[in-house]
Amino acid sequence: MNKLKTLFLTILIFSSLAFANDNNYKIYTNIKDIPAKKAALVLGTSKYISKGKENYYYTYRIKAVAQLWKAKKIKAIVVSGDKSKYYDEVTTMFKDLIKAGVPARYITRDFGGFRTFDSIVRAKEIFDLDDYIIVSQNFHLDRALYIAKEKNQRAIGFAAKEVKGTQSYQRMEERETLAMLKAYLDINFLDTKPKVLGKKIKVNYAK
Repeated sequence: MNKLKTLFLTILIFSSLAFANDNNYKIYTNIKDIPAKKAALVLGTSKYISKGKENYYYTYRIKAVAQLWKAKKIKAIVVSGDKSKYYDEVTTMFKDLIKAGVPARYITRDFGGFRTFDSIVRAKEIFDLDDYIIVSQNFHLDRALYIAKEKNQRAIGFAAKEVKGTQSYQRMEERETLAMLKAYLDINFLDTKPKVLGKKIKVNYAK
């Protein structure tokens, strides 16, 4: 048992160093500073949490990508997330972005984004995205950009507003530590593949 604990801690330390020592991650918080790119990838989350309460992680991501669109920083959007019997992250994001003023023809839906790793790999393999913007909260972008870099993708991050000072934020931070470890293992030891790949899907770009 002690050997397993030691191994776990060793891998956790190495994965943390891999993230912390990489100076190539560029995460922007100000719309004026971020350079224009062809597309943005929005990482999905559910619109509502327990008892139908608003999930502000979702709300702020939608606002962030709508802001990029209105500022003409992007020409297309890919919304990536999960779809199950009970909810459909992707179609919900699609509809809310239309409400926010983004034309439907420039929003492409990725129903194969079952987790962040899948969303990032599929961004290039399925949608031919490269040199693009990833939209999520700051704590999540470190992992997303790490995966993108290790998969030889050029990507920068645009940080949606955080949801600090809540129990939800503390849980997300704790969960992110384990997710960071999993991403490190997926790339460096497990040679993990996305759950679904398939045929290429064309992204429509505004002129």
